[in-house]
Amino acid sequence: MKRQKRDKFGRAHANGYQAGLGGKAKEQCPYQNIEVKSHWLGGWREAITDRNMGLFR
Repeated sequence: MKRQKRDKFGRAHANGYQAGLGGKAKEQCPYQNIEVKSHWLGGWREAITDRNMGLFR
C-alpha cells in the first residue's frame, strides 16, 4: 500500500507552525499563493500563541 503525501495545505500549516516555533517573522512566509499562504500563517499564529502561553521555549 502506498503512503499518501499530506495535502499542500496541511504541509503549509505544519511548516508555518515550525517557523513560528523557531521565532521566524511572518514576513518570511515562502508561499505566494494566497490560499496556501493563509494556511502557513495560521500555523505560524498557532505556534506564536503556544510559545506565548509557555508551551515551548
